[in-house]
Formats: sequence, structure tokens, C-alpha cells
Amino acid sequence: MTQSDSLNRKFILAKRPRGEPDDSTLRLETEDVATPGKGQMLLRNKYLSLDPYMRGRMSDAPSYAAPVAIGAVMVGGTVAQVVSSNVAGFAAGDWVQAFGGWQDYALSDGIGVINMGPSPENPSWALGVLGMPGLTAWAGLTQIGQPKAGETLVVAGASGPVGATVGQIGKILGLHVVGIAGGAEKCSHVVDVLGFDACIDYKADDFPNALKAAVPEGIDIYFENVGGAVFDAVLPLLNPKARIPVCGLISQYNATTLPDGPDRMNLLLGVILRKRMTLRGFIVFDDFGHLYPEFAQQMGAWVKAGQVKYHEEMIDGLELAPAAFVGLLRGEAFGKRVVKLTV
Repeated sequence: MTQSDSLNRKFILAKRPRGEPDDSTLRLETEDVATPGKGQMLLRNKYLSLDPYMRGRMSDAPSYAAPVAIGAVMVGGTVAQVVSSNVAGFAAGDWVQAFGGWQDYALSDGIGVINMGPSPENPSWALGVLGMPGLTAWAGLTQIGQPKAGETLVVAGASGPVGATVGQIGKILGLHVVGIAGGAEKCSHVVDVLGFDACIDYKADDFPNALKAAVPEGIDIYFENVGGAVFDAVLPLLNPKARIPVCGLISQYNATTLPDGPDRMNLLLGVILRKRMTLRGFIVFDDFGHLYPEFAQQMGAWVKAGQVKYHEEMIDGLELAPAAFVGLLRGEAFGKRVVKLTV
């Protein structure tokens, strides 16, 4: 379906999922397009970002952010155009980076909205390499990873928007970079296109041994966004004073119980102590949002120079967003998954 000038399609959270979201989790509704009031502007969403954190917002378990309320529009980052504006600094036709959610139109007071001007190049990239995933990669690696030339960096989710960017920044900074991804096609892309030194398929039977062989001098920085069996293989290979930025644990997002097996918490804490490692979780805009201007300047230059390459997977149509999101959580995405709303 195409966008309408008079109707707003929106996906609302119909019920909280247990495990993987299904067809009853989100419900598509329509309403009249709202009229902006004093101090508001009307945004027409053009692109919707799909990101793993959205699964957490569907849950009402304690977290770093409030859950989406039942009956409320599902949250999500968007690139939009201003339809009409009563907000200083924004004019009709401007492209903006906002948080408009899973819908065609959104009202905004301008807080937290970035004006991209009337004709940005590759506007959807503001949801990927030039936006939150790119900032996550840059800040996590530079601020927590504290990379030094010659060190070994291992990146989980290496073909995804965060992992792919982490590894490329690592190469620019002189690191030996090993990626971890699911499947031969993704691993080939990570090495042949993105320029990693190696990529290990976590789906292969010999994954732990293959990873060990790829890091003969151990691991100095491990960029974590997967968890589970991937971290199990990484843990014994970490060097003393290793740094571990943690931005996500996608393997656990649909879990309803703890994994089988013995409690390994004491093992982990013992390794952290003996090897004097730094393991730090971060929420990118809370912790490093103040660095966005520095990031934007640096990443923009790298992308323009071709030093950082970016793969975008475009999904055509808002109605396909729920299935595309489930596929993302299953590891089916290749690159940054974005929904184009104006088809």
C-alpha cells in the first residue's frame, strides 16, 4: 500500500509477546492525519529503522527505557519530511531525523529532531551508518574499546549495521580485525567487501576452534552485541586487560527462561578479576550522545572517502515491517534493515 495524504496508517502494540513476536503482537490501524498545533510540526515518515532494541520495548520488564504502552504506536527511528511547521528552525520540505514510530505521520515539537536540510544525500543512511548504529559502533569502540594499533579486535554480528562499522573503524585504526557472522555469504561480504582480516561462521560445527585459530595472539577487544554461544567461544580467548563494549544481546531477546546448564556467573567474574578486564554496557545516546557532532564529522568523512562501506537492506511497505522485524531477530537481516514507507 502507498501512503495517503489524508490517512495515517500505524502499527500499535496490541499485546506483549512471550518469546518471539507473532501476528497478534502488533495491529495495523488507520486514523485521520493530525493537524499540528502551536509549537508543533507534522512529519511525513519516509523511512523506518528496524532495530533489535525494539523487542525490549515490547516487554514491560524493567529496562533502561519505558515500555511501549498497550495500544500505543510502536516506537522507532525515522527519516521524515516536514509537511507543515509551527516550530522555529523547521520548514515545510525539510528532511529530518526523528523518532516518529511505526506510522506514516507523526506530530513533533522538535525536541530531539535533527534537521537534515531540504536535499540530503542518501537520507535513509541517517538511520544507519550516519545515525544511531554508526554512533554505537564508533563510540563503543573508541570510548570503551580504547583501541591501540596492532591489537586484535573481534566483532560479533559483523555483517550487521553496528558490527560492520566497528570492524571497518578498527581497520582504519590499525587493528587486526576478526568478524563473527552467520553463514558463508555474510562472512564473504565481511572479508571481501568490508575488509576484515577474517570472518568466522558461528553456525559451523567447528566454530570455537576456527575462532581460536583466527586469533593466535588472543583477543584484546571484543565488541559484543550477540551473547550466547558466541560469547562462550570468545571468553577463554580474551587477553589480560581486554575491553568488552556491550551494546546488545540479540541472541537473548526472545528468551523466556535462562539457558540450560550450570550457572557460569562465578566463572565469568573470576575471568574478569584474574585478567583485569573491562566489561561495560552502554546506551549510546545516554552515554555518548554528547559526542554526536564529533562522530558525524568523522564518520561523514570516512564514508565520503570510501573508507567505511555501508550495506542497506530496504523493505518496501509499512505492512511488511512486522515480518521484517521478526526476521531481524532471527538473524536473517543482511546489513541495515530499513522500511521504505513511500512505495
